[in-house]
Amino acid sequence: MKEIGGYFGLEQFISNEYHEGLISVNSGRNALLYILKAKKIKKLYIPYYLCDSVSDMLKIYDYDFEFYNIDSHFIPKFSRNLAQDEWLYVVNYYGQLTNERVLKLKQEFNQIILDNTHAFFQKPIGGIDTIYSCRKFFGVADGAYISTDSNIQEKLEFDISKDRMTHILGRYEKNASDYYNYFQNSDESFKNEKLKYMSKLTHNILGAVDYERVRRIREENYEYLRRQLSAYNELELIKPEGAFAYPLYVKSGIEVRKELASKKIYIPTLWPNVLIDAAKGSIDYNYAANILPLPCDQRYSVRDMKYMVSILRTLVDLE
Repeated sequence: MKEIGGYFGLEQFISNEYHEGLISVNSGRNALLYILKAKKIKKLYIPYYLCDSVSDMLKIYDYDFEFYNIDSHFIPKFSRNLAQDEWLYVVNYYGQLTNERVLKLKQEFNQIILDNTHAFFQKPIGGIDTIYSCRKFFGVADGAYISTDSNIQEKLEFDISKDRMTHILGRYEKNASDYYNYFQNSDESFKNEKLKYMSKLTHNILGAVDYERVRRIREENYEYLRRQLSAYNELELIKPEGAFAYPLYVKSGIEVRKELASKKIYIPTLWPNVLIDAAKGSIDYNYAANILPLPCDQRYSVRDMKYMVSILRTLVDLE
């Protein structure tokens, strides 16, 4: 029976999701699991330069997988012929793979899954299974979208997000550092979270986002960083749609991160497991250690970008 009366809950916001119409589930790794089940995939080839949440999920559900390397332009170095139940997992690092480049990979390997975790605003391509993550771009605790022409047969329940929101709500009113432990606990909880549909709470929040504003701010901030830093960046970059971050390659990334953190500029390592799994001196290892994904998202202005660049100049030789 429906409850009537009592206190108010969260308002029902407008419903205007950017990827409305795609399949929506509770996390990126479970979005991949959905595709594996829907396509009846038995083996996946994944890059070394990748979060271990993917390989951990494959182990949990007993999928066969092998690693491959990428080249300096983030393109797979892969030459095998795929069997019918084998697929290639392609990561669109920092949105550096255009849809034209992705189509070439599709023509070459046919059976690919595209990870657009770093490219939320890049539209899906018909016939290419694609994954999008929400919490990498917006203030939500979970959520992912899937573009696919296949569906699984099992019935899924809806996830519940209320207990994962402490760090999101806390940071809105106080400092991120005050709630970092809550963020870690929320992130850790996904390791054993079953495949479910996206929660009603996450849908509600995503429906109220001003996506064009978000895209514009991200692209303005990215462009400022590009103008200031491209001459010193060893990466050759394109300008992505609604950029995830500006990837700056420096010689001593691990040390620079520590110095930046001491000044309350927090730059993540994407991904620390690569420093263990990949061979030292490989592109995968060097990229994990030395690429600084500088934040350029909608929380910040060009003024903030200027401040961040000024701090970088005191730590890295950008002259």
